[in-house]
Amino acid sequence: MADRTETEKRNLAEELAAAVRGEVSFAAADRALVTMDASNYRRVPMAVVAPRDAEDVAAALRVCREHAVPVVPRGGGTSIAGQATGVGVVLDFTRHLNRIVSLDPAARTAVVQPGVILDDLRAAAGAHRLTFGPDPSTHSRCTLGGMIGNNSCGSHSVVWGTTADSVRELELLTYGGEQVRAGRGTDPTGAPTGLPPRLRDGVKALVDAELALLRTGYPDLPRRISGYALDALLPEAGTDLARALTGSEGTLGVLTEATVRLVETPAARALAVLGYPDESAAAEAAHTLLPHRPMTVEGMAADLVGSAAGLPKGGAWLFVEMGGASPGEAAARAEALCRAAAADGTTDHALVTDPAGQRALWRIREDASGTATRLTDGSEAWPGWEDCAVPPARLGPYLRDFRALLTQHGLRGTPYGHFGDGCIHIRIDFDLLSAPGIRRFREFSYDLGELVVAHGGSLSGEHGDGQARAELLPKMYGPELVAVFERFKSLWDPAAGLNPGMLVRPARLDENLRFAPLPKGPVPVEFGYPHDNGDFSAAVRRCVGVAKCRNTTTGPGSTDVMCPSFRATGEEQHSTRGRARLLHEMLSGEVITDGWQSPEVRDALDLCLSCKGCRSDCPVGVDMATYKAEFLHHHYEGRLRPAAHYSMGRLPQWLHAAAPLAPALNALARTPLAALGKRLGGIAPERPIPTLATETFTRWWWHRRRTTRAPHPASGRTVVLWPDTFTNHLSPQVGRAAVRVLEAAGLRPVLPPTAPLRAGSAPLPRRHRPLCCGLTYVSTGQLDRARAVMRRTVDVLGPLLRDGRPLVVLEPSCAAALRTDLPELLSDDPRAARLASSVRTFAQALEELAPDWQPPRLDRPVAGQTHCHQHAVLGDAADRRLRERAGLTGQLTGGCCGLAGNFGFERGHYEVSVACAEDQLLPAVREAPEGTEVLADGFSCRTQLDQLGDRPGRHLAEVLAEALGEGDSPGTGAPDGAGEPDAPRG
Repeated sequence: MADRTETEKRNLAEELAAAVRGEVSFAAADRALVTMDASNYRRVPMAVVAPRDAEDVAAALRVCREHAVPVVPRGGGTSIAGQATGVGVVLDFTRHLNRIVSLDPAARTAVVQPGVILDDLRAAAGAHRLTFGPDPSTHSRCTLGGMIGNNSCGSHSVVWGTTADSVRELELLTYGGEQVRAGRGTDPTGAPTGLPPRLRDGVKALVDAELALLRTGYPDLPRRISGYALDALLPEAGTDLARALTGSEGTLGVLTEATVRLVETPAARALAVLGYPDESAAAEAAHTLLPHRPMTVEGMAADLVGSAAGLPKGGAWLFVEMGGASPGEAAARAEALCRAAAADGTTDHALVTDPAGQRALWRIREDASGTATRLTDGSEAWPGWEDCAVPPARLGPYLRDFRALLTQHGLRGTPYGHFGDGCIHIRIDFDLLSAPGIRRFREFSYDLGELVVAHGGSLSGEHGDGQARAELLPKMYGPELVAVFERFKSLWDPAAGLNPGMLVRPARLDENLRFAPLPKGPVPVEFGYPHDNGDFSAAVRRCVGVAKCRNTTTGPGSTDVMCPSFRATGEEQHSTRGRARLLHEMLSGEVITDGWQSPEVRDALDLCLSCKGCRSDCPVGVDMATYKAEFLHHHYEGRLRPAAHYSMGRLPQWLHAAAPLAPALNALARTPLAALGKRLGGIAPERPIPTLATETFTRWWWHRRRTTRAPHPASGRTVVLWPDTFTNHLSPQVGRAAVRVLEAAGLRPVLPPTAPLRAGSAPLPRRHRPLCCGLTYVSTGQLDRARAVMRRTVDVLGPLLRDGRPLVVLEPSCAAALRTDLPELLSDDPRAARLASSVRTFAQALEELAPDWQPPRLDRPVAGQTHCHQHAVLGDAADRRLRERAGLTGQLTGGCCGLAGNFGFERGHYEVSVACAEDQLLPAVREAPEGTEVLADGFSCRTQLDQLGDRPGRHLAEVLAEALGEGDSPGTGAPDGAGEPDAPRG
């Protein structure tokens, strides 16, 4: 559509805005967000329309038809074959057309709009012990409209079939504006019911003329998704027009409402995990388990799951879920299956009956579409041949031939998927950046298409053909039946206005690749991007669009963090995927044209909390906090920054300067002058200014060291205790408590000096600012300052840590900065990696260095939140074990507190910050029973609780120190001169 004149585009924009009550956007940011789905393909639309109802859809179609502009319906944008991308106008159904219109438990049906998220329907149906059977791994963010468009399946298809098996009636609008109510059966003329006269006569005539071909041209297998399902229009199939239209990928009509079938869920489930010597053995065995009536038969091999905990011995595994009327019945059925499978050659098996254990294992499978995009050596792998399917009994031979074909073409991949249905998912290490690599991609695709057909299979077994496979449909169906598909498309859409280039008359499978417009060489950047060989483009390419960041629900026991800003706003641009898409388009330069100066990218990143949740929760490890810091560095290079960057971004230096004046400044913060200070500093007016410590932690430390002479146990291991800015100036009680506990555990904490050490001599005079991890500079993109601060820290700590001493960091965000940001900004300094590897959390230090120490027993429940940076970078396993040993029971929530360092204090962020806190943290604390200990190791988390809640939180060190009782520990000791420089004054 690039050849449209500006006048034509302006006229289209004006007419759409006048005709549609929903949002109409021609803005670069909104268009950039939908250039891609989860496939290898990219198309740039002219506009995005979010219709409010079916009338809006009709109005948008009318205007587009008058302007000869194509229309592409889009749901969650998780399609793998490119069918959710397109030129022209994209219809976004997720914003408004997302209601469950009705749910009838007696009839076991629901009426839904196309933008309904699958998990929302499943939750509503679950209240009646019902569910929607198909459940793709993207169930937390895919839409019913997208599932119907692609005929999605999921892991339970062996018992509940595909989406087509669950569709009862569809309401659609054709590009020409005709209304269709597609169901099952015929009208008095023998034509499918629900069609307007033109379509009724044309469809009947086409079917009548091609009865023989429709009866013989389709392979018989459970996962045949490719092409139009015209065999559903045969009389012996019940003339099921709804089924025939399911899987048509938005090429025939635009769905506005659907009636779907619900199924009863078993009262209990048990998961049998069967180990096999290798992938071929698992594939050979899968179909033999079907007589036991399993609910799932999912396959994975060791090259995908690695050393995941909870898996029995083997090189490949089948996840077989069994249902029952009671936990005992489900377990008995699973045990019987395990015995039968053992007789056929399993290496081992595990039976998992507790829901938490099952969820943990299923997460491995559900994240596979992302994790499979990076091979074990870090190489990139891509979709394209994501979901071929063969008859289940042929899966073993097919997989062997498939592996041989990969080897023949010099390619690698990790197959996994729905083994019980003969459907294989795989990401392959295609080189889609060079002309020779793209040629190999094309040649392999043709060879694999022939292999699939030779095994009696379907090119698509779940995700549809789109552009990825439609070119090869003649191999599967022959030119005659493909010609019938084209005639069917012409009947419904003679103007070819709906999703052109998909399924019929498709674009070539190697055209429109999303990598084509990216820079051909590395982009100059500040961070090292060690997992992407220093290439920022490769880092951005990590996002393949599976959209786990668009999850809006929190499942039982979930500890995920990503993506708090999307959960607060529901806006795609505030999801990790949305931001990655905008960065991709910034690098491409076609839609986002201002490069690092882009206001579109800046605005999208503005609500990124830098929580780092995506670093661990995104299946492909997108690290938006780092990308944001990188962008802000370039965006404001040589330019005036927002006031908050100067006030809170440089917080360590201000707090150091303010320490001697703490009492006066605390008093001033309670006067009307505070409002002026907040306005000048870019601070949200709703936020109280935190109280400064009148005695900093380091001042307390040096005073205590001078006045305490009791010797410390000689056997105690020395640890360097990091006096982070927040602990030192705002929460010194946490530092004091940590010293108390560490010493009680037999350790000898020392503080680092504040000035570099001369080799073999006394410290230099104190002329330098206190040491800092650089966190606030990084989060505001002041990377030159961050690097200088970090290099000074490495200079000072290097000698202290050379002998393997651990660096104990109490503030999780500072620990994460030292563990990741510091080595990635100082990638040229080997000392940075050594420092990063020395970082330990408070709980990790106690577990590793004082394993025999028994903490005081508290025996009370806990509530609160695991710090988002700890979750993402450091992990909380040691904390959970320490709490358990202390008798602190219960699980902390996931999510982010919403304050997130400077984010929640910045002007304009208050409402989003509160919404993030209300997502998980505040409700969990409010609902906690009396006597619950509220834990919050991060200063931001404690501050958010203090300002928004009515129950304060404490660091775990404070809770344990309180339980130790009164009295100081023995003196600190300072071996090897560590901690000897002159005492900080303030």
